[in-house]
Amino acid sequence: MSACTSRFDSSERAELAKRLVALTEGGLPLVEDPWGWLAERLEISVDATLELLQQLQAEGAIRRIAAVPNHYRLGYRHNGMTVWDVDDAEIARLGPLIGAQPFVSHCYRRPRQEGWHYNLFAMVHGRSAEEIDAYRAEIRQLLGSACRTDEMLVSSRILKKTGLRVTSRR
Repeated sequence: MSACTSRFDSSERAELAKRLVALTEGGLPLVEDPWGWLAERLEISVDATLELLQQLQAEGAIRRIAAVPNHYRLGYRHNGMTVWDVDDAEIARLGPLIGAQPFVSHCYRRPRQEGWHYNLFAMVHGRSAEEIDAYRAEIRQLLGSACRTDEMLVSSRILKKTGLRVTSRR
């Protein structure tokens, strides 16, 4: 249970949580008050809806609530996963620095694999190949001597991105 005091019994809360997931798995609608939209459909107050969301997030059932823009429609048609061989002693300090760059949509550490020595991955988006190259140069400068080498893995096609989908098995 989260720090919030639940106003629902456990079976009612479980049912509301299932309905909330079903309502939001395709994304929230672009309306002035998305919390009100959810509350209306759940037939509970906005405060109760926000409390339920907070509880689910505190329990780890929901990691985050965020906008997921379509960067292609925004004009960012060039992208690539930049991969970096960064000194393991420096990666905890440098990873968040790279992830905070405005042109990086996501950044994460991965364990090294046999034949693959890269341990830091950063997805970079730009409006042109030249812009992407400039961003890579910025990252290289930020990593400094802690970076031994890097590569760019360029997307060959656009993959459909979706959020959680829950299928009922009856």
